[in-house]
Amino acid sequence: MNDAKQTPPANDQTDDQMATPTADSEVVQEPSVPNGEGEPAAPAEDSLVEEQAAEIAELKDKILRAMAEVENMRRRASREKEDAHNYAVTKFARDMLAVSDNLRRAIDSIPAQAREQEDVKHVLAGIELTESELLNTFEKHKIKKIEAEGQKFDPNQHQAMFEVENPAVEPGTVLQVVQTGYAIADRLLRPAMVGVAKGGQKKADVKVDQKA
Repeated sequence: MNDAKQTPPANDQTDDQMATPTADSEVVQEPSVPNGEGEPAAPAEDSLVEEQAAEIAELKDKILRAMAEVENMRRRASREKEDAHNYAVTKFARDMLAVSDNLRRAIDSIPAQAREQEDVKHVLAGIELTESELLNTFEKHKIKKIEAEGQKFDPNQHQAMFEVENPAVEPGTVLQVVQTGYAIADRLLRPAMVGVAKGGQKKADVKVDQKA
């Protein structure tokens, strides 16, 4: 008997060929999943950044306002302290001005011829020394005389008591001081009582005609 050899059919395919997909077969793709940096998360992040920026700006504004308020309080306290230092003795100083006035009256009341007498000379020297010490004490507390005689009348520092006819000076010039005025620091303590010039000739304004 002849054994017949059987060959596989021509149209049969191998297992590897069956496993390989053809061009016409469908390819199933897995759905894409957005990562953490994808488009869907961007709006939420922008909103969070804007919210944080607004909160930082608000906190910064509050801090600046608080710092400004503290600085204003510091300046106010410093000014009140300086005022208390300069003007705490105002009432006492005003009372002491009467002592200074009396000392000056005592000096002015001594006639010129009597000043040459030995006894009067010693008394006068003592009164003048006392007045000098008092004025030095005034200076230490920023209490100063107001220079009035020969000055232009200033209603903020002078009090006019009478007027004097004097054509030799400009009207409004202080000619006589009846009572000395004083200022403490930059405030008026007592106005100077003065006599003011009336009439007289005003300073002429010199006008120069300019020709083109």
